[in-house]
Amino acid sequence: MGTSGASTTLGASMVIELVLTPEAILTAIFILVLRVLNTGLGTVRVIIVNRGHRFISSVMAFIEALLFAYTISTVATDFGNVLNLAAYCLGFSLGNYIGMVIESRYFLSFVTVNIISKSKGHEIALALREAGYGVTESLGEGREGMVTMLKSMVDSRQMPQLLRIVQQIHNEAFVAVEPARPIYRGWLGSGRISY
Repeated sequence: MGTSGASTTLGASMVIELVLTPEAILTAIFILVLRVLNTGLGTVRVIIVNRGHRFISSVMAFIEALLFAYTISTVATDFGNVLNLAAYCLGFSLGNYIGMVIESRYFLSFVTVNIISKSKGHEIALALREAGYGVTESLGEGREGMVTMLKSMVDSRQMPQLLRIVQQIHNEAFVAVEPARPIYRGWLGSGRISY
């Protein structure tokens, strides 16, 4: 079996080498897969921690730490191995992406939407209610006078639709979104809920 490789010396202490043997490629793929699992698991674990599930998040943290310890020890023993280093970094990137995909597909999350409008707040509230959103409307005073403040809690996947409605009515309305904790009672687009 032949090997193909190249090496470059940087200073007196570090040699960077690229060795493309079947064993080196399999090791890099293994590092990549472990790093994807480690990072994806970490993303999901943070979501579960935020929801207060202590036991399952602790188990996930143990697995995450084990995967991290193994992969970093494999890479850290030879920083000159470009293939392993690239696999580690690519695995981190892919793991983040996959974790976010898992969150958006499988975890129901709510956000609180705060909308402030100087002139068309009531019209926005009516349109949102017509579209099935629960909206609380109140008056406030801003730097330039009276404003209408709207607050609505929605499934995060409904955000693009809600923002389109707001922008169609008042493109200059101020909109701020923040994550919401678990809901116990209230009104969402699907109707009244009670947990």
